[in-house]
Amino acid sequence: MNRVAIALLMFFFIGSCLADEHMQMHMHHGDAGGDKRISLALAPEMKQHQLSNMREHVEAIRSIVGLIAGNDFAKASEIAHLKLGLTEETRKMCEMFGNEKFRKLGLAFHKSGDDLGDVLLKKNVTQSLEALSRTMGYCVECHATYRQ
Repeated sequence: MNRVAIALLMFFFIGSCLADEHMQMHMHHGDAGGDKRISLALAPEMKQHQLSNMREHVEAIRSIVGLIAGNDFAKASEIAHLKLGLTEETRKMCEMFGNEKFRKLGLAFHKSGDDLGDVLLKKNVTQSLEALSRTMGYCVECHATYRQ
């Protein structure tokens, strides 16, 4: 098994473990009463919009992983910039949040998406996976700190 295959298997295994742990936490605690993360106190429509955006981010990351495995770094870079990067739209959206730390974390996430896109163009699997890990680190930090 080559390095890419091993890295991708580890990526999916760790992701599934984190999802399982998160699900068990919610099943154990029932509602958000046991959830010690900071609430963003979003209006219902904003909450749904934010959840939709995060699902798009997860889909973009899944696509990028598949494209790295398929050696299509140009398409992976395009997706990183378009779906994860810091566009004028994502900048405006991040600036709408009242929580300054959340806003900074969101902006850092989107900047890392652009950095990932740049690294992917080098066509180096190791550097690409390291950049992807940094981007996903913002996802993990955000989900560990904040809740809808």
